[in-house]
Amino acid sequence: MQNTDKKYLWHPFTQMKDWVENEQLVIEKGKGSYLFDTKGNKYLDGVSSLWVTVHGHRKKEIDAAIKKQIDKISHSTLLGLGSVPSIELAKELVKITPKRLNKVFYSDNGSTAVEVALKIAYQYWRQGAKKKFLTLKNAYHGDTIGSVSVGGIDLFHKVYGPLIHKAIQVNPDAKEVEKVLKKQHKEIAAMIIEPMVQGAAGMLLQPKGFLKTVRKLCTKYNVLLICDEVATGFGRTGKMFACEHENISPDIMCLAKGITGGYLPIAATLTSDKIYKAFLGKHEEMKTFFHGHTYTGNPLGCAAALANLEIFKKEKTIQKLQPKIKFLRKELQKFYNIPIVKEIRQCGMMVGIELQGFSYKNRIGHKVILEARKRGLIIRPLGNVIVLMPPLSVSMKELDKILKTTYKSISASI
Repeated sequence: MQNTDKKYLWHPFTQMKDWVENEQLVIEKGKGSYLFDTKGNKYLDGVSSLWVTVHGHRKKEIDAAIKKQIDKISHSTLLGLGSVPSIELAKELVKITPKRLNKVFYSDNGSTAVEVALKIAYQYWRQGAKKKFLTLKNAYHGDTIGSVSVGGIDLFHKVYGPLIHKAIQVNPDAKEVEKVLKKQHKEIAAMIIEPMVQGAAGMLLQPKGFLKTVRKLCTKYNVLLICDEVATGFGRTGKMFACEHENISPDIMCLAKGITGGYLPIAATLTSDKIYKAFLGKHEEMKTFFHGHTYTGNPLGCAAALANLEIFKKEKTIQKLQPKIKFLRKELQKFYNIPIVKEIRQCGMMVGIELQGFSYKNRIGHKVILEARKRGLIIRPLGNVIVLMPPLSVSMKELDKILKTTYKSISASI
């Protein structure tokens, strides 16, 4: 399998020269918090298969929901037609998201959810005066051109500079945000933010109260607030959505990743009735939102998402997370005993362990994850930051093993 992979596949965020020259894992199956490779080796899934698996692999309720939907229909378009699962899911999403978010627009993944949000915000200000976006430094909102335009990680985005529309970047500092809004609010269509924690930037935490202040400032200066909850949503921060930590409601919210429990590529962009109504009119007025995807509202994905949300309620997932979050916080302090650990950042079940004293060329993060694999743990770094983000269903025993294995793997990499 490895040789076939190396002959035909081009992997994301991967230097393929390195890939083809080294031994690689090929995953064949999963169960609960574990992954199994083609040789039968067992690994703890320490990053939820890139931040998406919520209730573990092969969760019987989600498996059953997808199989049941297959017996009805696997796909029908939302362009000119409705579909039962997409309607039911939209209703449930409106119930659980912050108030004022009453309309759901489906797409395929986090990047497209952001693209939808940006285009909605741009078109909303119909007179065309507000064309700019305000974003945080080191932001990451996806890899399509629109989402890259509001990104700020040079490692990912610099090469595409000539292609993108530059956004205004600020630090997560309320005074700096207000200074920019006060001066340029008549040009700014929206501010986009990952609430509470910037995930792909290395789990960078925002100051307490920052999100709440941003909401107030956007209201004060008549700028839309877009909250990108692609990574932070569905329990990752210890709340269903990160916005709940400071009790705010954005004008537009982007959802993906955990929405289907890690099963299928579905995304949703939610907006307020006020924004939605701005797009209503006669055909000749050209107010229609001309955007869509072939697999928008895919019935299989929506069925998986509905089952995912039902499990949250039935198993009281958020409540059961709280002891795990406390355990993580306590045990992570031990990592400061390792000389190369610079800082530990945690927001709920999202963890970043930053290592110091290494250049990009040293690839210390990569060395650590290879050590972890030897010990039966799959994790993935962000440069010099070791990320831990296990499934929310992880047991306390499994969580303890993840932490101890990570500790040993960092220590062995010095």
